[in-house]
Amino acid sequence: MDKGRMDERIIKYFNRELSEEERILLLKELEKDAVLKNKMLNCQNIRAASVLSSENIDLQAGYEGYKHFCRRRLKGAIFYRVKMTAGYAAVVAFMIVVTWKIARSDQKIIEQTISRQELFVPSGQRARITLADGSTVWLNAGSTLLYPSSFEKERKVELMGEAYFDVVKNPDKAFIVSTKWIDIEALGTQFNVKSYPKSESASTALVDGSIKVYKPDAASEGIVLSPNQQLFYENGRFRLLASMDKDELLWKDGVYSFKKERLDVIVKKLELYYDVEIVVKAPGILKYEYTGKFRQRDGVMEILRIIQQIHNFRIDMDKDLNRITIS
Repeated sequence: MDKGRMDERIIKYFNRELSEEERILLLKELEKDAVLKNKMLNCQNIRAASVLSSENIDLQAGYEGYKHFCRRRLKGAIFYRVKMTAGYAAVVAFMIVVTWKIARSDQKIIEQTISRQELFVPSGQRARITLADGSTVWLNAGSTLLYPSSFEKERKVELMGEAYFDVVKNPDKAFIVSTKWIDIEALGTQFNVKSYPKSESASTALVDGSIKVYKPDAASEGIVLSPNQQLFYENGRFRLLASMDKDELLWKDGVYSFKKERLDVIVKKLELYYDVEIVVKAPGILKYEYTGKFRQRDGVMEILRIIQQIHNFRIDMDKDLNRITIS
């Protein structure tokens, strides 16, 4: 990709003009592309100001001017790297701050600041964060959480990937998790949500309290879950299970658990968790089922080697292509 194109992507990122998939791709590239990372680091401490007349406030013109300024100076927002404690690995986080200054006729200046943060967890890692209302969120590998620095009118976050939520109860303000396929509304509860951008399905499992799950455009048709229930969304339909396997939630403690799962299902999960392509050239082995628990930090190759001991197959890793071949 040429320099001009890359600069344009950075600008679009901070202007919130990229799609979910494009944002995820850009964040993942930060792990591998030193040039891109430096450009993002250079996009610091931006405060785009537009002095406008109270008689003719043209926000669109001001916004266009802000983008032009970014393109010229390549300074669009604050970038910082957060190192998590308590055994959690380093994650990449962004805070987008856009400040508009509007000049009134009496020369008073009013500043309106919008702050939005984005937390991305690289492959093979996990993270824990406490939100402004005291709610705690655990994020699985390859996941992104978009959240405000403070909750004003509503408590709403956006998730791309998998997360476990421990929500602080507030009867006057519901907590909403928005994903690509479903939204989840809670007052005070603990639940898990899985909705990766590349997946055509989503699921949520309730540990404690009560949640309402619905399609983003059909809140009135939501389904209310009771503790220990799990809901799947696939092909436009909901499927409710009376009980869930709590071992599936061990990921937040750094453990991946598979219970009588076919290899083709395990392969898809490993591709998500470790951001790697896995090609199987022996389709017959995909039907084999495996049960076991694996430490997240062991990595995808070690997990496959352990599975290999049960059913013998060959594993080859191409680091340049980030591809694993099973034959």
